[in-house]
Amino acid sequence: MSQTSVKTDLKKALDELFEGAETAGKILVVGCSTSEILGKKIGTSGDISPAEEIFSVLYEETSKRKMFLACQCCEHLNRALVVERACLEKFGLTEVMAVPHEHAGGSFATAAYRNFKKPCLAEEILADFGIDIGSTLVGMHLKRVAVPVRVSVKKIGKANIVLAKTRPKYIGGPRAKYN
Repeated sequence: MSQTSVKTDLKKALDELFEGAETAGKILVVGCSTSEILGKKIGTSGDISPAEEIFSVLYEETSKRKMFLACQCCEHLNRALVVERACLEKFGLTEVMAVPHEHAGGSFATAAYRNFKKPCLAEEILADFGIDIGSTLVGMHLKRVAVPVRVSVKKIGKANIVLAKTRPKYIGGPRAKYN
């Protein structure tokens, strides 16, 4: 597994996730287990190097699409999210106090906290898009109607990935019309 293939695969998955979607001002939530990327059991072998690589691709790709990136911490920080302060303020999120590190928050959240311009932690978020790299359970941070998105990329490193977008709820009954 090379860093180049991880970056290339992630960019391809993002391109397919966002194809035809309006992205400006939207939120992408990402959970990432570097242990799983390396072929180990989640929570056992975190590594800051692949976390930095994954974060750099995500940050670059969301920035060029004018999106907000939310990076999920592990369960030791109650799956709080590392976000830019601008995201916290724009969406009125509840700030919580902690600084993630490799053994409480995880390597990916640590990389986000180190590399965001003005990092802070939000207790929860309702994101428009999600990527789960290595079974990190990001579904709790997606808007209510999440739709799986099938892409050609099935793994990042050795970790399975699951992608989702959200849509508004359909309401009404047999007389309702939808666009």
